[in-house]
Amino acid sequence: MAVAVALAVAAVAYCTAAAAAESRWRTGWDDVTHDGRALVVSGARRMLFSGDMHYSRSTPEMWPKLIAKAKAGGLDVIQTYVFWNVHEHIQGQYNFEGRYDLVKFIRAIQAKGLYVSLRIGPFVEAEWKYGGFPFWLHDVPNITFRTDNEPFKQHMQNFVTKIVTLMKHEGLYYPQGGPIIISQIENEYQMVEHAFGSGGPRYVRWAAAMAVNLQTGVPWMMCKQNDAPDPVINTCNGLICGETFVGPNSPNKPALWTENWTSRYPIYGNDTKMRSPEDIAFAVALFIARKKGSFVSYYMYHGGTNFGRFAASYVTTSYYDGAPLDEYGLIWQPTWGHLREMHAAIKHSSEPLLFGSYSNFSLGQQQEAHVFETGYECVAFLVNFDQHNTPKVEFRNISLQLAPKSISILSDCRSVVFETAKVNAPQGSRTANIVQSLNEINNWKAFIEPVPQDMSKCMYTGNQLFEQLTTTKDETDYLWYIASYENRASDGDQLVRLYVVSLAHILHAFVNNEYIGSVHGSHDGPRNIVLNTHISLKEGNNTISLLSVMVGSPDSGAYMERRYFGIQKVGIQQGQQPLHLLNNNLWGYQVGLFGEEDRIYMQEQTDSVGWMDINNWTYHLLTWYKTTFATPVGDDAVTLNLTSMGKGEVWVNGDSIGRYWVSFKAPSGQPSQSLYHIPRGFLKPKDNLLVLVEEMGGDPLQITVNTMSVTRVCGNVDEFSVPRLQSRGKDPKVRIWCQGGKHISAIEFASYGNPMGDCKNFSIGSCHVESSEFVVKQSCIGRRGCSIPVLPAKFGGDPCPGIQKRLLVVADCK
Repeated sequence: MAVAVALAVAAVAYCTAAAAAESRWRTGWDDVTHDGRALVVSGARRMLFSGDMHYSRSTPEMWPKLIAKAKAGGLDVIQTYVFWNVHEHIQGQYNFEGRYDLVKFIRAIQAKGLYVSLRIGPFVEAEWKYGGFPFWLHDVPNITFRTDNEPFKQHMQNFVTKIVTLMKHEGLYYPQGGPIIISQIENEYQMVEHAFGSGGPRYVRWAAAMAVNLQTGVPWMMCKQNDAPDPVINTCNGLICGETFVGPNSPNKPALWTENWTSRYPIYGNDTKMRSPEDIAFAVALFIARKKGSFVSYYMYHGGTNFGRFAASYVTTSYYDGAPLDEYGLIWQPTWGHLREMHAAIKHSSEPLLFGSYSNFSLGQQQEAHVFETGYECVAFLVNFDQHNTPKVEFRNISLQLAPKSISILSDCRSVVFETAKVNAPQGSRTANIVQSLNEINNWKAFIEPVPQDMSKCMYTGNQLFEQLTTTKDETDYLWYIASYENRASDGDQLVRLYVVSLAHILHAFVNNEYIGSVHGSHDGPRNIVLNTHISLKEGNNTISLLSVMVGSPDSGAYMERRYFGIQKVGIQQGQQPLHLLNNNLWGYQVGLFGEEDRIYMQEQTDSVGWMDINNWTYHLLTWYKTTFATPVGDDAVTLNLTSMGKGEVWVNGDSIGRYWVSFKAPSGQPSQSLYHIPRGFLKPKDNLLVLVEEMGGDPLQITVNTMSVTRVCGNVDEFSVPRLQSRGKDPKVRIWCQGGKHISAIEFASYGNPMGDCKNFSIGSCHVESSEFVVKQSCIGRRGCSIPVLPAKFGGDPCPGIQKRLLVVADCK
């Protein structure tokens, strides 16, 4: 009861403080500046929560709903990179259409009433191919990326100016009435600066001055750049910026956190690494408490999909699926809800956080307090770093028990309004429902890609091993290396070995059109891959055909333009003789697995010569498959389950939905990714064309089309939980709701008392009200959502006095 009374008093104080703040903040100014506490928008210091969401990793049809869900989650800002290589793929030719319509994306954000943080870069890293640079930049004479190099600076300035000019022309900067309140130049440059010697600091000063001179009317920032020149703001990226950030490098710059990583981006060969909502919330609260932070952006808030070949080396097609909005745009609970409650709690006390005096002191060996006070309002952050114990602390004559590794936020420095370690948000479980099995053999066609053996038909020849990206211009993952080897009769029947060293990611080897083996690397393994295997040679001329495969290009590091990929060494060893190197033999090169682009377009669209039925089919390497499938009914997200395949790429109606590599298992024994998103914007009303190119075999008849939705929701709240600030009442409640237009169709479990377990594993405890299920069903069945107070009166009285009670509800959505 004391907590409830204190909350009521806090609410009155908050309304009074908010009214006082209104007159101070509404000045009618239309610019964006900053001081040592915050970004100042129209004369008002702002406490801003932001989330990264990349336009090119989703579709225009998805943007409005994604932005609306971000706003509902308590965000004020959407942050995005600008991807140079999607906008200027060909030098001088610009593309701002479809998924690359940056202006439309920003206007969609503005339409929902949110601000924009525009990270122009133009180097972005972002697990995006070539770090966002167009590959033609690689071939500019005498260029060195990201240093005091005139060719690079000229092209970088041209692109940055192009984007800024476009934004100005469309009136998208805040002083023009638009939503852009801050921009970023460069990206995490401090990580590579030392490699460029004196050219590094000169480049930093040049980039800052170049950006500022474009006169956007809003501040510029550099992330992970402690020496960002004035007036550019240095910002933090990382997991724990409340502990690692060195702070602003000038007293008139605020503490901004541009990337709070919500999980680990997934890579092929690794299991998914999720970050708990408790850990994310702890890090945010600590940054605000310790560093007086006033801007936090979640990277990613919605990760989306790496369509086509845009994923960097070994990065999966699915990107940050565990973010608050998952790959498909579904709300990921409880992360979304827990952060939403924290945003509300912090904004509730934004006045003292932005204007109050600051003090901090110890509460124990691993406990500390951070206090912000004005003359009429106070907020405190009580921090417990101990991961195992729940110490009792004294703060301003109040005794409080702190959960392990937690931060309690106290409004008016008395009432707990949020605890980072206590998750009261509902939880949800996704289900991939099979809606169509593509197992009808008569609906499939196949085309076997021939292994090239005739050097006279090769695109290039040379007496050396070519570097792969320079040869392919990064337009394809595939480069064939073809050579001849003369086997003399005098060599006899000695044991023969083929030895190949490559700096690509995968190698498939053929001798005289016969497959002899494959090897591949891994994200964290050695750079080189080695094939060392027995082969059979015929007398006379033998053809060696090696398919070198990239799984994405690099996205970071110094001197990217000098990075070398492809086959480095080829040799044949016969018996005990020394290895006979073929590096300087005549080599032929065939770019791509696909042949000419127009031939592939023809293959995808028609039943042209070369396609065949797959009755009595033996699955081959390097094979195209195609079929059609129906568009699933409804609005649920659509996926392909490719567990039965090996490695390749997928197109739906001509749009690539990305690479797949399900044959590369993670330590758990499962594929790193088996479900591949098909945005509904890619689909036709019926007869959708599915085309796959498969490198390693696989069985297309086991592919299924699925819909993805949240089919199970759960709430688990105890009677002493802090009520949500958004709540109309003062009592804790279980709130559950279904997404995507679904309704609560069944109550799988309900218990008021002391139920055992959690939302995944549950059972009735020693204290249980028999009417629990009836009460919950009455409140919830048939509705989109429901709210049940965790009170004895709701369930007919206290079933077990003296025992702390909670309500656990698990429901189905249909």
